[in-house]
Amino acid sequence: MKFLDLAKVYIRSGGGGAGCVSFRREKYIEFGGPDGGDGGKGGSVYAEAVEGLNTLIDFRYQQHFFAQTGQHGMGSQRTGKDGEDIVLKVPVGTEILDEDEETVIADLVEVGERVLLAKGGNGGWGNLRFKSSTNRAPGHANPGQEGVERTLWLRLKLIADAGLLGLPNAGKSTFLSAVSNARPKIADYPFTTLVPNLGVVGVDGREFVVADIPGLIEGASEGRGLGDQFLGHVERCSVLLHLVDGTSSTITKDYRTIIHELEAYSEALFEKPRVTVLNKADALDSKTLSSRKRALEKASGGPVITMSGVSKKGVNEVLRALWAQISEDRRDEEEVQPWQP
Repeated sequence: MKFLDLAKVYIRSGGGGAGCVSFRREKYIEFGGPDGGDGGKGGSVYAEAVEGLNTLIDFRYQQHFFAQTGQHGMGSQRTGKDGEDIVLKVPVGTEILDEDEETVIADLVEVGERVLLAKGGNGGWGNLRFKSSTNRAPGHANPGQEGVERTLWLRLKLIADAGLLGLPNAGKSTFLSAVSNARPKIADYPFTTLVPNLGVVGVDGREFVVADIPGLIEGASEGRGLGDQFLGHVERCSVLLHLVDGTSSTITKDYRTIIHELEAYSEALFEKPRVTVLNKADALDSKTLSSRKRALEKASGGPVITMSGVSKKGVNEVLRALWAQISEDRRDEEEVQPWQP
């Protein structure tokens, strides 16, 4: 299944059916009078977050969604049938944007959330509605209201608790495969990861979701490389795990490159809590490891955890540090929940 996190769709709600102009004509009934029915209401277009989807690939093959038009009114006071609604089923975490790709119409972050995108047109009144004491035989009816036509963008931001950041080949996919059942592609060349991967991680009887995105490079905020296209998938995370390749001879430069790209991309993403990890510790001797750890601590201005994704040394310590930030963020969310009886 191919991964797609941005799709353009064209939607149109159904127009209302026209009202009917009709008069009752039956044998032996001298004054039949008007009996035209109303038109049916046009179908609406909704978007709904559902389980079991993690890509927008379905919207690559179908971009146009038109709801059904309401049926016209009929004689004998018969109302036209309402048009059927259309529901766009999207993955949880999908943002719906207006045509300008900036105005957020809705953000569907829970299963079952539904939003109205285009309301169906009302049906027109039949001539029976216009009967009055002064107008006993109205000869006109209303046309149905036209539907709404819109162009929208769907943008998927994966729901994860922790996001992995780092240069290409920093060991992000190796870490994800070591701590979860996810099986991302792993190889000894840059940009092995081409699409985001999700893995469920467990530590001390607790579980949370980790997202791995393609590596960032210098100039990513200006469109270089792949990572900037997928940074949106870690915007919802409670904490970021910054992996630095311990075998690199330019550790502090590598660290600052990622931090600079985060700041250039989004101030909110830059200010998220981060756990800094010196990876591939198994490939270094103790002296080199100690000196590089000190250099990274000086550059980051905070604690650094040493880890090896291959040998799994220090992995549990990293997971506990991530969980500490995630649990704190969840507590904050619970505190701001409005009171309900």
